[in-house]
Amino acid sequence: MLQLLKDVDKLSNNAPIGVFDSGLGGLTVWREVRRALPAESLVYLGDGKNCPYGSRPREEVRRLADEAVAFLVAQGCKLVVVACNTATAAAIDFLREKYAPMPIVGMEPAVKPACLATRSGVVGVLATERSLDGELFRRTAARYGDGVDLVTAPGRGFVELVENDLEATPEAEATVRAAVAEMLEHGADQIVLGCTHYPFLLPVLERVVAGRGVTVVDPSPAVARRVVQLLDRYGLHVDPAHRAEYTFRTFADEAYRLRLERKALGAL
Repeated sequence: MLQLLKDVDKLSNNAPIGVFDSGLGGLTVWREVRRALPAESLVYLGDGKNCPYGSRPREEVRRLADEAVAFLVAQGCKLVVVACNTATAAAIDFLREKYAPMPIVGMEPAVKPACLATRSGVVGVLATERSLDGELFRRTAARYGDGVDLVTAPGRGFVELVENDLEATPEAEATVRAAVAEMLEHGADQIVLGCTHYPFLLPVLERVVAGRGVTVVDPSPAVARRVVQLLDRYGLHVDPAHRAEYTFRTFADEAYRLRLERKALGAL
């Protein structure tokens, strides 16, 4: 780790933090990192060209994640956040080994806090097919889900709704209702959002579960806290006089890049 940190220091601690996702979804993590670290510069890469990742073969997702991290490394990033649950499930161990010793933060399934907090003993998990089939989710569920009924469902259509700016439509409400119906029937009082696109549908989800005593668990703030911890650990915080810059990149076209920028900065 020390050798890389010396190299990063040559670039100065004012080097940016990189954040990437298949598309717009990782902006929910970008937003939390920015709130936690307002002085840090951020480079956001929203693939766009290959979105969604959720049902793609694991090997393909790993290749796409590798290309994304390589791009952010070329941008001079001092730390990378894999703000995509599917990419984390398919590639996080591979990425940490290939790009060691650079710090890489992934999306941890928020099953642990939900299982610890449940009163009914039923926890719902909304995620992509690839994430639900991933070793990371299985490992976390086995460790913390003992005695808890985990009701899982892929958020079919969720990513497409967000990517097409259809979050505030009747179609979105119908899609969300269908996805959580079984969880609610079983008495879930915690619903975990296992894809970074899904928090954009949080207002719809909260309407659907209103009055049922359900807590929706978004892991994005915890990811931001982990970034802060790593900057603390390795002394990578920016200089006090640094002025933060926000850059947006994509493998798609300029129109998509502008959409990323507008959706991110519109939330400030």
